[in-house]
Amino acid sequence: MERLALVASGVLGFLAVALGAFGAHGLKSRLGPLADGAARLEWWSTGAHYHLAHAVALAAVGYLAGRSGASTAVVVAAGAFVVGILLFSGSLYAMALTGTRALGMITPLGGLGFLVGWAAVALAAWSLPASPKP
Repeated sequence: MERLALVASGVLGFLAVALGAFGAHGLKSRLGPLADGAARLEWWSTGAHYHLAHAVALAAVGYLAGRSGASTAVVVAAGAFVVGILLFSGSLYAMALTGTRALGMITPLGGLGFLVGWAAVALAAWSLPASPKP
């Protein structure tokens, strides 16, 4: 589980940076002139921000997996963060590209995934054995 979470963190982090750069440079000239272009660029930026933050969170999950093994909480945290990225950031990316605001109904489901992931991180961390004092 440790390796899987860390690899997922690296891959998703790479994609977040690439998509963030694409939004800042590639989409600006394309979406900027549209009537809702500023909003669409903001959606993209928000998606990239949460994407990157939760890719980094997956690295913390990998650390927890290394300390505690593949506990249920660690597995739930990793899965919830990946699902959160796909639904939250994915729906915002799709909304920005298409202008279809109805896709925004999916975004809160991704946010729920993020909340579940953070709660699972807290539970996994709480369950860690105490470190011996030096």
